[in-house]
Amino acid sequence: MAVFNFISAFYFVGKLNNLVILHYNVYLGVDLMGDRNQIYLIPLVGLSFGLANFVLAAYFFLKKERMLSHILSLATLIIQLGVSVASGSLILINYF
Repeated sequence: MAVFNFISAFYFVGKLNNLVILHYNVYLGVDLMGDRNQIYLIPLVGLSFGLANFVLAAYFFLKKERMLSHILSLATLIIQLGVSVASGSLILINYF
């Protein structure tokens, strides 16, 4: 999923202006604007959490702590789903 987030961000960000919306609040509207390269921070943070959880899950799997390994893998999936929603929202707000 992290690769999909980077590919979709790269595809859509290239077509945007230099100033993009980075955060949108339903009550106040646009809260934060910045450079278009800052959109890549969300997939990068998701990838770093995913890699850290993968390394920990592999370590615990080799130490015969299978349950903890499965919990970390599930947490990685949940984090990646949240990152996908956040990236999709940014693309939807800015591109369409």
